[in-house]
Amino acid sequence: MSTLIVLMPPRDPAVHSQEWQLPELPFVLLDKAGNTQRAGRAALGLLPKASATILLIAARDLLTLAAVVPPLKGPRLRQALPNVVEDHLIQDPQTCHLALDPQRLPDGRQVVAAIDRGWFRFLVEGFAGAGHRNLRAVPVARCLPVAQAPEPAAAEPTETAGDANATRTADAAATDTPALAPVTACVLGHVIATAPALLPGGAPEPAAATSESALELAIVRGVLADGFAVPAASVAATVSALAGAAPVSSYVLTNLPGEPTSAAARASLAAVLPGAQTLTFEALARRALACRFDLCQFEFAAQPWRLDRATLRRLRVPIALVAASLVVAVVGANVQWLMMARQRDAMSAQMTELLLNAFPKTTVVLDPAGQMSRQLQQLRLAAGEPSPDDFLALSDGLARSLGPVPANGIAALDYHDRRLEVTFKPGVNVDPDLAKRLAGNGLAGTADASTGKWTIRSAS
Repeated sequence: MSTLIVLMPPRDPAVHSQEWQLPELPFVLLDKAGNTQRAGRAALGLLPKASATILLIAARDLLTLAAVVPPLKGPRLRQALPNVVEDHLIQDPQTCHLALDPQRLPDGRQVVAAIDRGWFRFLVEGFAGAGHRNLRAVPVARCLPVAQAPEPAAAEPTETAGDANATRTADAAATDTPALAPVTACVLGHVIATAPALLPGGAPEPAAATSESALELAIVRGVLADGFAVPAASVAATVSALAGAAPVSSYVLTNLPGEPTSAAARASLAAVLPGAQTLTFEALARRALACRFDLCQFEFAAQPWRLDRATLRRLRVPIALVAASLVVAVVGANVQWLMMARQRDAMSAQMTELLLNAFPKTTVVLDPAGQMSRQLQQLRLAAGEPSPDDFLALSDGLARSLGPVPANGIAALDYHDRRLEVTFKPGVNVDPDLAKRLAGNGLAGTADASTGKWTIRSAS
């Protein structure tokens, strides 16, 4: 099964929802064996199709917090989550899409991720409309290398969760992350506008990391993460201030399609965070395959059985062909039935005519074939000709069919209802070919396995 991993840009808070646009998106396409098939940057409608699509959601768009979640499921859990996180948000929780990390923390809490519902719906419906059916969305911060397993949380300064307009308070942050928990900081590239049509001359090409350029920065502490748009000259100071005395693992995302590829540009980008290790975009994408925190929950959960407009547009030709086939099949079956009904009526009329011509005294015709057979039998009897199912005819055929079976081996003959029942003496060996010899003489014979009695009747 092939997988397409796409890195999403963060939402621009200065752009209204009516003006949202997606720039060209960096992607990597992996085959079912995990080998890279394609990598690059393309517009949404030109992205390659795959069996599964994973969206890497920007850290600035998400607010993550650890909270005690009631033991509910389904719609009841969805209704209860806004009450759990409303004290940590500055925007109406009803306007946020909330998703739960399936893995609980050691103290029983769960990580809740909040993202603007309108923006998340814009991303999910955009990819669904472009033909990407099996869709997952994971936080890009969950795909960064982590020094050690998550630990119980503690103090963290109040900060803004990027473009989601969701801010965590100092009291809540104080219970989220331990002060000396290892910190992972990663520069994810240059800030890219999500409304290039609003910018003069379109979206600018990514430039070298000058002191005036803004960079995407993700800070991960334990299981919680935050995203920032930071001037290049302030990245190192921002990481140092947020990490405090905690150990820091620094990374810079490299080989990002569309970013500068020259050695000078890479060196300039690495210089914003001294001592940082390089993390390739392909490695980041491969780590997304193992992430189990899928943001597509509740109303955004994958529902393969639901037919949306995009699916109906793709299936309209097959559906039309199936409907046309059904119509042709129904019409053809009815036409054939009418033809066979007319043929049946014609044959019945012909048989009735033959019966009445042969036997004009017949007053009522119910079964022409049966009545003709009975009338002919009566004529044979009247002429003295034996009937094929008379006793004499059946016994004569039996005598000619005995073959190796001795004639004195018959114990009894019983004739009734136009059939002859033959009982052989004990010890008489009746060979299996008796039925074939009876058939050769115009008779049909069957043997009762329990009693050994044979029943013989006329084959006609």
